[in-house]
Amino acid sequence: NEIAKVSKVAKIMERMVNQNTLDDIIQDFKYFEDESDEYRDQKGTLLPLWKFQYDKTKRFAVTAICWNPKYKDLFAVGYGSYDLMKQSQGMLLLYTMKNPSFPEYIFSSESGVMCLDFHNDYPYLMAVGFYDGNVAIYNLKATSQPSYKSCAKSGKHTEPVWQVKWQKNDMDNNLNFFSVSSDGRIVSWTLVQNELVHTDVIKLSVEGTTAQGPEGLQLKTLGCGTSFDFHKKIDYLFLVGTEEGKIYKCSKCYSSQFLDVFEAHHMAVDSVSWNPYHSKVFISCSSDWTVKIWDHTIKTPMFVYDLNSGVGDVAWAPYSSTVFTAVTTDSKAHVFDLNVNKYEALCTQLVVTKKKNKITHVQFNPVYPVIIIGDQRGHVICLKLSPNLRKMPK
Repeated sequence: NEIAKVSKVAKIMERMVNQNTLDDIIQDFKYFEDESDEYRDQKGTLLPLWKFQYDKTKRFAVTAICWNPKYKDLFAVGYGSYDLMKQSQGMLLLYTMKNPSFPEYIFSSESGVMCLDFHNDYPYLMAVGFYDGNVAIYNLKATSQPSYKSCAKSGKHTEPVWQVKWQKNDMDNNLNFFSVSSDGRIVSWTLVQNELVHTDVIKLSVEGTTAQGPEGLQLKTLGCGTSFDFHKKIDYLFLVGTEEGKIYKCSKCYSSQFLDVFEAHHMAVDSVSWNPYHSKVFISCSSDWTVKIWDHTIKTPMFVYDLNSGVGDVAWAPYSSTVFTAVTTDSKAHVFDLNVNKYEALCTQLVVTKKKNKITHVQFNPVYPVIIIGDQRGHVICLKLSPNLRKMPK
């Protein structure tokens, strides 16, 4: 208990020291508004604020980032590797913007972390997916080990887990989350009496088998799921992006068939997500250099943007239905506002300068006008959006 008291005081002292040494950046974060935006003809800029780095994550790529739903300055970062030949352990760090110099929480894992998600109602719980196909739940109130983890006999994936997403509690009020993996399975994990019980929701059928498509079409699928997202309002509806570039519209109610299939991209779908305001609209991005915006009732995209380099991630802004950010393998961040310009980005900015480095992920903070961007060297950079990039729609 004495140690706990000391560590609390030490943490406050550390934050105070940081606040003093980083005062100019904190002032920028709070007050700086780029006035030259007025003369830029709608264009905007990203102002770099902090860089979060930790000695032990230098060798890792940032494979996942997620803001905490309750503490708006807190975010989790997953570390692993996208290189098949360079797999090792992984790490999971939590940082606060109040202290960029050192992580708040540090977890190590046997396998590389590939994805993570905070629970909306229990912000101390994180679902995590690993390169070795396992999933786990970490509890920030508990020890440094995951509180629950899948195992070989309890239905773990046989390939990397690319995304995990919490769901509403089930009928018996048990916690549950979904995972998607290259093994073609979309699995629901439920926490029943302290163990993770799995149910296969959909099998994106493998090698030459056919799945029943809409209107009785036989779909030959190579089911390698790479990303997915659940509809914000329609509870059973979700999208799955795959390695070969298709996006499937699925329902939790039908495990053997898809509601629809979009011939979306020529290469892997790196990210797919529903618009937070428009219930028909979703966005997808791919290594094929494009970002596409879709209406899920129409087979062809409404907008296509070619960004001249593989697009690793894309994210909708929380404050406007028309703003999104994409990050590309040539280390640039692109911010669009369709309300202002439907054809090109309002900002395209080099964010990472080292030669052999690439951006991997981007996320908007839920309340502050900032984004965080992760790269292949284990860094996370926080940038502030200038006023032109965060106009509220009328």
